[in-house]
Amino acid sequence: MGELGDKIKGNLNEMAGKVKQLSDDPKTKAEGEAQEAQGKAEQLKGKVKGVLGDDI
Repeated sequence: MGELGDKIKGNLNEMAGKVKQLSDDPKTKAEGEAQEAQGKAEQLKGKVKGVLGDDI
């Protein structure tokens, strides 16, 4: 997946994670926190690919 794809996937995961954190269920809230962190990592991956190129 290229730079743009990673950034989009990251944004979607981050938003979904934030929505899950609104739940009253502790398990769902924890899943949301993990998904948001995963989204931030994917966005960072996309930024790195932007700097270094998609071939990494």
